[in-house]
Amino acid sequence: MKKIHLLIIKAFIRPFIATFFVVMFILLMFFLFKYVDDLIGKGFEWYTILELMYYQSMVQISMALPLSVLLSSIMTFGTLGENYELVAIKSAGISLQKAMRPLMLLILILTVGSFFFSNYMLPKANLKFYSLMYDVRNKKLAFLIKPGVFNNSIPGYSIRVDRKDLDGTLYGITLYDHKGSNGIPKVIKAKEGEMNKTSDGKYLVLKLKDGVQYEEQANNNGIYNPRQVLVRSRFKETEPKFDLSSFEPSRTDPNAFGNSTVMLNLKGIDKKRDSLGKVLDTLNKNTSANLSNNFRQNNSAKGYSKLKITPKKIGDQILASIPAGARKQSIESASGVVSGISQNLSNGAPRYKDLVGEIIFTSVEYQRKFTLAASCVLLFFIGAPLGAIIRKGGMGLPVVVAISFFLVYHILTTVAEKSAREGSLNPIFAMWFAFIILTPLAAFLTYKATVDSALFDVNYYKQFFMKLFRIKQKED
Repeated sequence: MKKIHLLIIKAFIRPFIATFFVVMFILLMFFLFKYVDDLIGKGFEWYTILELMYYQSMVQISMALPLSVLLSSIMTFGTLGENYELVAIKSAGISLQKAMRPLMLLILILTVGSFFFSNYMLPKANLKFYSLMYDVRNKKLAFLIKPGVFNNSIPGYSIRVDRKDLDGTLYGITLYDHKGSNGIPKVIKAKEGEMNKTSDGKYLVLKLKDGVQYEEQANNNGIYNPRQVLVRSRFKETEPKFDLSSFEPSRTDPNAFGNSTVMLNLKGIDKKRDSLGKVLDTLNKNTSANLSNNFRQNNSAKGYSKLKITPKKIGDQILASIPAGARKQSIESASGVVSGISQNLSNGAPRYKDLVGEIIFTSVEYQRKFTLAASCVLLFFIGAPLGAIIRKGGMGLPVVVAISFFLVYHILTTVAEKSAREGSLNPIFAMWFAFIILTPLAAFLTYKATVDSALFDVNYYKQFFMKLFRIKQKED
């Protein structure tokens, strides 16, 4: 390998690593903003949130990797062009295509790696993420005391405090115990208290000081009577215990989500699509059989009549062609047939729609395994020529150009995918729609960069329009 190739690879790897982690950080921030209500105030340990972010970062690679390739390729060749290194390379007899060859090889390796990641690692990351996210969303609120607000997190109790110090000391405590004897609630009020967990962490101990307890007595038969005596007892210290077993986060078995399409590899998706196709065929056959039963003629005692009757032409006036004595019976029979058809269609249509949607989604996810890998190649052949043409490095203009092209790619892919899931486009065509649109652009930019075209040179366009203006003046 030539030194010039090592120079270009080193110039590419540095911005690629930097932009990849910057993009991943931004995407993780978006994730936190989106799910902040599910994560904050539920008493999760820090490592649980880090685990969730780790799985989410694996999921976000499908978006971060293509954007990083596009951005780093623009920055690399933009910096080389800005420092006149591309001019030196071409003056040494090395064309742009030859200069890009080591990066092409590197991108191909990255493409193969991204395909295996998308097929083997990404389904497992999705499985872990969605199972953990399910636990997060279904976990009860952590025991969090806020001054002036009743807290009902602990089943059977309501707690309110007037003030809370930074060291955890509580003041003006009111505790409603709804698990009192015979279903009659009791009230505990205390001037001061503090909360601590037992050594095993299974119980919460609320140490109360200088308080009073109110409790109404029931009749001997256990029936509450508001005329009964209110018992009041004072205390210097008391320590009610609360069971915290319901607050322990339970971990759902990830295999419970394993049949979801996004959590399957190519083999699993193909198998699921075949299974759904068989279910759809069975549903169509059953629906067809049920509909045909509504049109059977059961006039003869032995089933179908073998009599050959000359068909009778019926015009617009259908009732007029029916004998007067049989019109009511004919209308009732027709109404029954229509009612049966309507019921069969109403029962089968939702299931049919769901099955078709699932089959389309499996096709979309099947193609997505390949589009992630192919997007790296496509965006490289857009970014590298763009960098050589604009000849600007750094995080300024290259970032704007890269984000603009990536948004175009992402919007085209998203719109086409949505149309495919609605049944408007073929799933295979939809997932490759952005490539079909942007591949000619990549070829055009590569050609323009090869011939040193001033595609984004403002002075070139000024001179061009000045020439047109002069030619027009001479003609006049």
